[in-house]
Amino acid sequence: MAALVAAVIASLSAAITSAVVADIAALVAAANAIIALIAAPISAVMHRTRTPTSQLDYSLDPERIAREPVTPRDSARMMVVHRDADRVDHRTVRDLPDYLGAGDLIVINRTRVLAARLKFRRERDGKSFEGLLDAPLGGRSWRARIKHSKRLNPGDRLRVEPPGELDPHAQPQAQRRASPDATVVIEGPDADCTAIRFEGDEPIDELVERCGWTPLPPYIHRARQADHRPDDGAIDRLDRERYQTVYARPDGHGSIAAPTAGLHFTPELLEALRDRGATFADVQLQVGAGTFKPVETEFVDDHPIHSEWIHIPGETLDALAAKEPSRREGRGRVVAVGTTSVRTLESLPWPPDEAWLTAGWSTESSLMILPETPIRRVDALLTNFHLPRSSLLALVAAFVGLERLHRLYAEAQRERYRFFSFGDAMLIL
Repeated sequence: MAALVAAVIASLSAAITSAVVADIAALVAAANAIIALIAAPISAVMHRTRTPTSQLDYSLDPERIAREPVTPRDSARMMVVHRDADRVDHRTVRDLPDYLGAGDLIVINRTRVLAARLKFRRERDGKSFEGLLDAPLGGRSWRARIKHSKRLNPGDRLRVEPPGELDPHAQPQAQRRASPDATVVIEGPDADCTAIRFEGDEPIDELVERCGWTPLPPYIHRARQADHRPDDGAIDRLDRERYQTVYARPDGHGSIAAPTAGLHFTPELLEALRDRGATFADVQLQVGAGTFKPVETEFVDDHPIHSEWIHIPGETLDALAAKEPSRREGRGRVVAVGTTSVRTLESLPWPPDEAWLTAGWSTESSLMILPETPIRRVDALLTNFHLPRSSLLALVAAFVGLERLHRLYAEAQRERYRFFSFGDAMLIL
């Protein structure tokens, strides 16, 4: 009897031990599965392919930098990139109706360029300064990027010098009558800028329009200086018209740089595209000084991208929503004119809230589009040729890939395309 009891106890003990071991094994397996689920995305982030900024670099012959735009605007050359066929056509912007038409929704940035470049003369010693308005601070105060700002002190008064006063062809008496004094007071440093206050009660937008200079990119000024070109009121009058799109909203939010792909359009070209069946929708992105900031970090995704105000009207949101079914069926495309239109559309949460269809949608966007970023809302892009090591070049790489981007830019130089803001265009299909 004792032997039987001992055998039963031993059997039960073995069964219990086996069950416990099995449970432990199951627990361990479950824990390992959970760890794998957690580790997978962490590993993907830690080991993802990061783009070195050096891959956005390329050599450019300085002679390829456009100092002036062509006339008429739509006579600029246009490299047409067929992504599916890996083919390139060399045409002009006037030929856009050969590539865009029925079913295409063309999205344009209708921001207007402010005359945001200001030239100053300090009242107490006559020393000259130059700056670029960056953003309003409230009231009559603005943030400005002033060269040699460390030489300025809070309370310094600077007289604003309008372009007419430096126009060698204008009469001095007429200059004084047309340009009443405008003065700013230095308030002090503000982040990497300087806070200034406009004196008087003249509306600041009117004062800037009267006294400001066209905020051409620095590389155009450098190229012109190398050519010994003057920087006077006569040239600025031309630049003010040429550095503005024909469809800029006079009442829109102002930018300190142009959406340059839009500079190629003429009223006649817009009409020709409509005749082909294309429709237009507008957005606004307020281009800031950060657009000129090169990527200086080792990897592109570490670049502190600038924030810019964007607005998409309700009518545009409605048009985008209506376009979705035909986009999925390949019967129409959303065509972005310029990188600013791309950033605006790719910043948009989808699907849009129904309330936005009435009031529109606005936000501050700091979206950085990397070469590996999937493009969701845009099917084709018209853009210019961009600076090396720029966030704009990274955005274009998201459409064509880095390897093809370098091939296209090399071909553009061989074909003697003109680069940057006043240069030629690239249509990516």
